[in-house]
Amino acid sequence: MIYAQKGHGRRSNLYTDYTFAVKDGDKLVPFTKAYTGLTDKEFAQVDSFIKRNSIEKFGPVRTVKPELIFEIAFEGIAASNRHKSGVALRFPRMNRWRTDKKTEEINTLDDLKNMLTIYNQQSGVVEAGEL
Repeated sequence: MIYAQKGHGRRSNLYTDYTFAVKDGDKLVPFTKAYTGLTDKEFAQVDSFIKRNSIEKFGPVRTVKPELIFEIAFEGIAASNRHKSGVALRFPRMNRWRTDKKTEEINTLDDLKNMLTIYNQQSGVVEAGEL
């Protein structure tokens, strides 16, 4: 997680909307946002971390020390010119908070693009350059 925003409705007092990144060499590249999948207790714990570990604030968005690792589940993946990663996820959600993982173990941009290639092969989609 690299960015956080306060939620809506009953969670408007907590940071519950998160942006996640993958590694690209020494950089972190944002690839998706998610705001569902954690328990109320986990959201409260992450909110506390965000409040203690915010680096910058841009309007409602806080840049957070990239120390929390989450497993992201999704329904589909597609190439995207609109996203910095070049990939868009369909219905992303936090599957679980990976307290057992270190930041050095997060996925890379290449991992994400490999998932896209595998998804396209399984769904019968042909990528440009494969013809």
